[in-house]
Amino acid sequence: MPDADGVVAVRGEARGFYQEITSGRHRLVADEPIAVGGTDLGPGPYDLMLAALGSCMSMTIALYARAKQWPLETVVIRLRHSRVYAKDCAECVIRDDTLLDRIDTEVKLTGPLTAEQERKLMEVAHRCPVHRTLKSEINIRALAQL
Repeated sequence: MPDADGVVAVRGEARGFYQEITSGRHRLVADEPIAVGGTDLGPGPYDLMLAALGSCMSMTIALYARAKQWPLETVVIRLRHSRVYAKDCAECVIRDDTLLDRIDTEVKLTGPLTAEQERKLMEVAHRCPVHRTLKSEINIRALAQL
């Protein structure tokens, strides 16, 4: 029986990291690199999270540019996840010895845009729905076993 719309299902064997993911009619996989015991047959969980953020940012930029009829041609977003100590984060207001997750993004826009259009598109990028979700408090609930 197929899962309901909006439900992502993940299935993996206990002996490894390889995971089969379904989202509606779409199929993808996740894994870990060989160096940490995976088979490297797919991106890792953090890579998938970065892909979700990057694709949402890109879609949001393009949607805004289309709505404004601006001459945007392509959007390229590169993302990197790291863990840093709060003391190394100037804008953080938590204990210095606390590790926190950091995502660095680089956005490249092509097309004959004005400087003001580029500035506005960069601003819009950081207001995409996935970005807002990751920046908010997230309540993850464990429901009954399947």
